[in-house]
Amino acid sequence: MCNLYSHTRPQDALREIFRSFPVEDRLGNLPVQEKIYPNAMAPILRHAGAEGNGLELVMARWGLPSPKQFHSKNGIDKGVTNIRNTGSPHWRRWLDPRFRCLVPLTAFSEPVHGEGKAWFTPADDRPAFFAGLHVPQWTSIRKLKDGETTDDLYAFLTTEPNAEVAKVHPKAMPVILTDPDEWDAWLHEPWSVVQELQRSLPDGALSMELVAA
Repeated sequence: MCNLYSHTRPQDALREIFRSFPVEDRLGNLPVQEKIYPNAMAPILRHAGAEGNGLELVMARWGLPSPKQFHSKNGIDKGVTNIRNTGSPHWRRWLDPRFRCLVPLTAFSEPVHGEGKAWFTPADDRPAFFAGLHVPQWTSIRKLKDGETTDDLYAFLTTEPNAEVAKVHPKAMPVILTDPDEWDAWLHEPWSVVQELQRSLPDGALSMELVAA
């Protein structure tokens, strides 16, 4: 389960990737994010407004609402960072295109027991995005000290791992899209069409670097 990733691509380069999309940049001054952990703010590309007219780059909080049975006794919902079972009624309500988003990344990490962290990067350095879902303006208690907050939230899908990830994490890897046609389909096509995108990258598509603890 991926609970750490990075996004170090410059903001101008991110805009250039989507030059053929009608995208409004609402990120402000985007910092380099070498380590993005759950509950942190990070950029996503989503549909703009309630009607989904156009697209926008915005900051959102990592972790979608979890089912109520997983909230703490104090009502704290730490959020769900990775989604595998898209057949669950809890997730089905957010599979419509207006709730889908693309989450830019440059690398993602999985822990290696007793050795450190394995960082996985697209082998050809092409732009890559997690296939994400987002829920706008959700009110919950993420941290007890903060009380109720209203946030734009996101998370991304996972699937079975490819050969590189399976050596470290044999159960799952994030769903990563690297083709512009896939990005467009993920944002606009019905679920019956894009559900096939919940698949692993081909073997050999990722390079791995082990970083000692």
